[in-house]
Amino acid sequence: MTYQKLLAKVLALLTLIGLMGVQPVLAGLPPGNAITDPDTILRNSLPIDQPELQDLQHMLEATSEEMRAKRWGALNKTVNRSQTLLTKNKATILESIPGSKRDEASNLLDSVASKLVLLSEEAEQQNKQGFIEIRRQSLVDIENIEALLLGEFPFTIPQEFDSLPRLLGRATVEMKTTKGTIMAIIDGYNAPLTGGAFVDLALKGFYDGLPFNRAEDFYVLQTGDPKGPEIGYVDKKTGQERHVPLEIKVPGEEEPFYNETFEDLGLFKTTPALPFATLGTLGWAHSDHALDDGSSQFFIFLYEPELTPAGLNLIDGRNAAFGYVVDGFDELEKLGVDDRILSIKVIDGAKRLKPHA
Repeated sequence: MTYQKLLAKVLALLTLIGLMGVQPVLAGLPPGNAITDPDTILRNSLPIDQPELQDLQHMLEATSEEMRAKRWGALNKTVNRSQTLLTKNKATILESIPGSKRDEASNLLDSVASKLVLLSEEAEQQNKQGFIEIRRQSLVDIENIEALLLGEFPFTIPQEFDSLPRLLGRATVEMKTTKGTIMAIIDGYNAPLTGGAFVDLALKGFYDGLPFNRAEDFYVLQTGDPKGPEIGYVDKKTGQERHVPLEIKVPGEEEPFYNETFEDLGLFKTTPALPFATLGTLGWAHSDHALDDGSSQFFIFLYEPELTPAGLNLIDGRNAAFGYVVDGFDELEKLGVDDRILSIKVIDGAKRLKPHA
């Protein structure tokens, strides 16, 4: 890509997200090796605190760099360290699990242990595809153990938003489009109001049949603009357009920030719990002149490493991410302004949606 083309795309992106006239502060931001796998992002954003299990998870996730470099000896050593870590900490991990779920957790830990043996064999044979698949299965087991640690919803949503629906956990949605089916996870742990508004509208059938009204190469696909003069969802009870505040959770903070950008907060070096770091990040749209007027329109982030690298893009901290596409990426990359949503179905997690406080 020539410098002139890259510059043109950067300027187009700045125009797209309404940032012309704002001087972005990029120095010191996280480097481009930030996590870009949606499953990994979702695992790391769960509201749990189990260091021994999470250390094992992170050790397995970190093998990606060694695998890309084909450092098979180092990979095998990492897997061996993982086996040692699991053996050493199994009892501690089980003690942290509620008693009624401990047998299930024990079985899952045994499953992880057996998979680590297979993982070591794949590393010795330098079988990349086999290694990737068994590691994926191991991480699914770990994620299922982490799910057993989830308790009550981790924070209280401010009373000023009591009238809004909220998603108290996660939901899985199936988005059928004219180019095929896309699966996504909606994360109410980190974006309960944004995820709640989306799931509520999906259950109402609001998005069914709506076109992608905006498609910018390398940037976003946007939809959710209803037919007629309205630009958002009008609540039938109030007759008013429902507005959702800007909602961004930061790791280490007890609850999200509302209606404040990272620039407002002085958090220029911060990565949100749900970053725009991968193809298929779901983001909530708001106008250029207000942070709290997002209603129904959302966009799907089209990750372009050269233009919007993870940890260095201009959307983190200015728009709320509320979930990730986890399947159907080939279909996603085919979509454009000539396409539309056929339907969005909530196939898991609908019971976690509460209509209001």
